[in-house]
Amino acid sequence: MIERKLLFEHVMEPATGKAVELLAGQVLRIEQVGVGGQCADFNCFNLHDYKEHFHTGRTRHMHGMHPTTGDFLWSAPPRDRPIAAIIADTVGTNDVLYPRCSGLLFEYQFGAEVHTNCHDIQAEAQREYGLTSDDVHDSFNFFMHTGVDQSGHPFIADNRSDQGDYVEIIALIDLLAVPNVCGADIMATSNFELKPLRIAIYEGLPEDLARFEGRPELGQFATRRTTAELAARPIKADRELYRDDSYRPDFVNHPITIAEVPVELSPGQQTMLDELVATGAYGSTDAEVLRYVFFSWWISRFMRGPKHLDQLASE
Repeated sequence: MIERKLLFEHVMEPATGKAVELLAGQVLRIEQVGVGGQCADFNCFNLHDYKEHFHTGRTRHMHGMHPTTGDFLWSAPPRDRPIAAIIADTVGTNDVLYPRCSGLLFEYQFGAEVHTNCHDIQAEAQREYGLTSDDVHDSFNFFMHTGVDQSGHPFIADNRSDQGDYVEIIALIDLLAVPNVCGADIMATSNFELKPLRIAIYEGLPEDLARFEGRPELGQFATRRTTAELAARPIKADRELYRDDSYRPDFVNHPITIAEVPVELSPGQQTMLDELVATGAYGSTDAEVLRYVFFSWWISRFMRGPKHLDQLASE
């Protein structure tokens, strides 16, 4: 097996993080040292356009609440594309449900006015590249063990990582990668103790990227806006919001055209539709129920990617 060439390494002590340039094709490893059991928050930005950055919401939508090996880290709309991918994960308990912890969380929930927290750590680490506290956004929480209980409330469970466990992320574009030692020591996030983490950057191998060849998420999509398209509009430089008197609405895909589509049903199909209408579970009219039935059927059989469809509807 070919060994990757080590380009950089650093040990992040508790209450710290590190902004590093991670070029396309390079691999970032975040590794447990000491006793393990430490959550690592992770953020990243397009190195050439900081307005494009990692987005927990799109990543969660595409890969669920616990992304792992083979899953992508997505950027926010309107870029809406994979910007990194997980190529190794020795634990498999990661989280994109919980937001980054902040000073307010510890003051409000625990009465601690002074406490290390991920927002402040990220802000300081990103400052090396000219970013501000306002540029911090919700993190990918590596090694964080979470779930949702039967009442719909999220919970944090014990951290299951041990010494030597690691995740590896390959950059699909040039990135500013910003990992940090999560600052939550009075929650189960890191087993109630802050520990250091090692980060290392390696040259990628051909097989690292080859495993993603043919993935539909990496295709070309007309609705995916590029930096070049967005650069035509200047970035707002001042903070105060005020109305632009020259503004004229120009919404995409507007106006909407609605057309009636007649649907012919056999007597047997009409009987089935009448029975579904009578349940009241899928709508109150023939049209409402027919739309529900048709689109549920189409989603369950033809929709690409995660379905996000109620199990009852898919049946």
